[in-house]
Amino acid sequence: MTELDLRGRRVFIRADLNVPQDDAGAITDDTRIRASVPGIRHALQAGAAVMVTSHLGRPQEGQPEPASSLAPVARRLAELLGRAVPLAADWTGGVAVRPGEVVLLENCRYNRGEKKNDEALARRMAQLCEVYVNDAFGTAHRAEATTHGMAKFAPVACAGPLLAAEIDALSRAFEHPARPLVAIVAGAKVSTKLPILESLSARVDRLIVGGGICNTFLLACGKPIGRSLAEPELAQAARAVMSAVESKGGSVPLPQDVVTAPAIGAEADAAVKSVDAVGATDMILDIGPRSAQALAQILKEAGTIVWNGPVGVFEREPFAGGTRAVAEAIAASKAFSVAGGGDTLAAIAKFGVGDRVSYLSTGGGAFLEFLEGKKLPAIEVLEQRAAA
Repeated sequence: MTELDLRGRRVFIRADLNVPQDDAGAITDDTRIRASVPGIRHALQAGAAVMVTSHLGRPQEGQPEPASSLAPVARRLAELLGRAVPLAADWTGGVAVRPGEVVLLENCRYNRGEKKNDEALARRMAQLCEVYVNDAFGTAHRAEATTHGMAKFAPVACAGPLLAAEIDALSRAFEHPARPLVAIVAGAKVSTKLPILESLSARVDRLIVGGGICNTFLLACGKPIGRSLAEPELAQAARAVMSAVESKGGSVPLPQDVVTAPAIGAEADAAVKSVDAVGATDMILDIGPRSAQALAQILKEAGTIVWNGPVGVFEREPFAGGTRAVAEAIAASKAFSVAGGGDTLAAIAKFGVGDRVSYLSTGGGAFLEFLEGKKLPAIEVLEQRAAA
């Protein structure tokens, strides 16, 4: 978008303004709105007539509901832009907006056919603009009418600055990374991250696993894990991932010590133990200090770091040490670092290192699918238009 002359042109920006709200409808985290402001402001300053839309929540198509209205987003966007941002409903038939003005179009998922990428809907919406801009990396893994269909039928289709920055950061991390390339993949289950682990095993020099995923890897190595969250049926898959990394000279460093407790809530009973001394009633809830120190050294020597997932139950202080150590080591590292995923960003915010991570991805599912090596439909269609 920043390479186009937008003066006097009608510009449609698909943003990701899907922000969390409390029970009263107040926005609890405006990160995505703030991330979308530069693209909107650029179009306004260039003299465009700007239309912006996003999804919010999961409303039933064709049935608008107050709980998923973009009205709170319009108010916050107006504060950030320092100008009026009217909210338009029933907008697919036409939008009144003049150059230098911006209008927020009500939740795009109110329109029947949005999620199914209905061609008739996409064509109708594409007629609203002269330039279509996708600036919503968080939805790039979905082929929907406002993320994919419109890009096919608008006169001009391009990437906004946020989407372009995401692509640049992730491409830098994987296409020509400074070595060693270290990936941290953590989460509750191997089953949900197995395709990512398999994809990364062929590309990284060090693969650090955490959380319940790590427990399955420990089990695969014959270590006792007590009552810890794990998937014994995927132990063989874990061994295959380790073999793949090791076959090309890499490693999957597993903990030497862990923090255990009888239950997540039993904070007073948290204890540091060797991985060989985990008892039958223990739950592994974090890595221990020796393991955290070992990971910090690996991260210090890294050239590129990709981080998805805390390595312990960081929300509870007795089990926060491992994730804190990882976060601080990444912040102190000279490596190019990319972090993504809701829990990861929450941990980064908790430990105050956001300004020292090279790039914070706004995408959840899109970030994971990129790590998995999948083609993201919303990006692929823009590449096709550019090549045409």
